[in-house]
Amino acid sequence: MTRVLQGFEVLGVHPAIMESLDEMGFEEPTPIQAAAIPILLEGQDLIGQAQTGTGKTAAFAIPLLQCVEQDSRTPQAVVLAPTRELALQVADDITRMGRYMHLKALALVGGHSIERQIRALRAGAPIVVGTPGRVMDHIRRRTIKLSQVRMFVLDEADEMLDMGFIDDIDEIMSSIPDERQTVCFSAVMPAPIIRITKQHMRNPQQVSVGRKELTASTIEQAYFEVRDKDKVEALTRIIDHEGIARGIVFCRTKRGSDELASALQARGYAAEAIHGDLNQVQRNRTMARFREGQVELLVATDVAARGLDVENVTHVINYDVAHSPEYHVHRIGRTGRAGREGTAFTFVSPREFRHLKLIERVTKSRIPRRRVPTATDVAERVLEMIREKVGSLVESGAGQEARYMDLASTLLNDYDPERLVAALVSRLAESHLGACPESQAAGQICQGIYRDN
Repeated sequence: MTRVLQGFEVLGVHPAIMESLDEMGFEEPTPIQAAAIPILLEGQDLIGQAQTGTGKTAAFAIPLLQCVEQDSRTPQAVVLAPTRELALQVADDITRMGRYMHLKALALVGGHSIERQIRALRAGAPIVVGTPGRVMDHIRRRTIKLSQVRMFVLDEADEMLDMGFIDDIDEIMSSIPDERQTVCFSAVMPAPIIRITKQHMRNPQQVSVGRKELTASTIEQAYFEVRDKDKVEALTRIIDHEGIARGIVFCRTKRGSDELASALQARGYAAEAIHGDLNQVQRNRTMARFREGQVELLVATDVAARGLDVENVTHVINYDVAHSPEYHVHRIGRTGRAGREGTAFTFVSPREFRHLKLIERVTKSRIPRRRVPTATDVAERVLEMIREKVGSLVESGAGQEARYMDLASTLLNDYDPERLVAALVSRLAESHLGACPESQAAGQICQGIYRDN
């Protein structure tokens, strides 16, 4: 067990769940987890005033997993969430945390086959996560039995109130045994939510945890609509266009990070992968090379990036959309540190737009769309960077030593000045671009643009 996970052991978390938490990249308990988990493990009702981004899902999911029986065929735990996206996310998180306890959560949401959900309920579902509307559908159809429910959770109760679900919540809670354990998480506590807690909860303990701003104001975000087959090309163009000298690229899987690092290396980029399969020696070596600038692009998984603290990371690129809004926040937090400016880009395929909107809603930030740079865009930007770099070198007095001045004089006498500078610029442009066909095309355009100018 890692040192940081000892914080969860002290809270009374089951070893099988801690094994999952370790794989998921958890470190130490967040304030809401440290406050809520012991209360819930004691079987008490709880009102938690906390927003998404504080770690509240694990705060109720861990005790929930420890209160249900693995072989139960009827629901023993029910979680209500305001939206389909959040319900699916919570169900997935619970399933991942419950992996080594052999427990899965069934999502009951609209937009998915209700017949398939009915079959899953009949097959046995000890944990159910759903939206109020779809859970009510199953109650009316009598396809869900709530007589054995031990724990009931309202997640983001204020959002459900705003969406008009208050009557459904009342009816669902009235269908569950009174001796259940009830948990209510809400960012704010309006009067109707307070009424529900008084009517349906027994001497609830109250926990309130604030949250700092989720995304730093120094981080500029944007997303690119990119199909999977075009991702590598889009990434190389963005790297060249931005002139990224120290960036982290996030992939969802270890295999994906290895494949992308290899693809970037084949195109001439100084990239290396870091993930959970690396031993500590390999990890330390890779991180040292990244800090020293020998590696410009670190291709990482979420778990491997936990605890990374590298100065002057200018860019974070989400090659794959983050698994959850919390992971998105953690990823982009690798840049824009200590008041410095940073940039975070996210690749989004058409099927992932709904997930992007969830990230925007949870983080309360708008992520604007950008167009993937064309080869011409890249070429023009590279020439601009070369012009800036050469200008700064001249102004700084670099190269004024006699041996350089003598060689410069000789070259100017032997060759046409414009052709001489064009040749040097062409070589500089090549050094700024990778070896992929798209970058070679940009290099050819660079030469054409320079000649035209």
